[in-house]
Amino acid sequence: MTNETAGTAALSRGVSSDELARLVERGKQGNREALEELYLIHFDRIYSYLHMSVGNRHDAEDLTTQVFVKMLESIGKFRWRSAPFSAWLFRIAHNLAMDHFRANKRWQPEEEVPEPDPGDGSAAEEEALEAIGRQSMLELIEKLSHEQQQVLTLKFVFNFSNAEAATILDKTEGAIKSLQHRALASLQRQLDKN
Repeated sequence: MTNETAGTAALSRGVSSDELARLVERGKQGNREALEELYLIHFDRIYSYLHMSVGNRHDAEDLTTQVFVKMLESIGKFRWRSAPFSAWLFRIAHNLAMDHFRANKRWQPEEEVPEPDPGDGSAAEEEALEAIGRQSMLELIEKLSHEQQQVLTLKFVFNFSNAEAATILDKTEGAIKSLQHRALASLQRQLDKN
């Protein structure tokens, strides 16, 4: 198993790839401490992603709980493939968010969306947000399609690779690249108008 397959989230939390792999394997055996540690390592990022996706703290809290219940129910079926464990969890979160949208046929955003850990963002993104202003950037991003928003969030907020984002969103890497390109081009056009 390579560092890439172990997980992006763990590395940003000070947990080595090998430690994460051992935690996952122990979790698959039902080890409660390992499962608790996996929860602690991934909770903030999963919650932030869901809050950004559904735009509502209460729904994000409920969905985050559901993600970790599903993790407990199906961790025994998890297999190391090309994507890390964190991508598997984000895939569960994404599917639950989509189910939530289908069931409610509505989106109820809140004004305040929590910021992920500063260590989770890229330097280029931080510079762009400072230059344009957080609120105006959020307004520009809201004009993008939901898929484009998801790709930008996964890539630039949570630092997933194209392959990992493709796994989470059940798309090809080419589709992720295309969505990212169109989203950035759309943002550039919007910025040029301002």
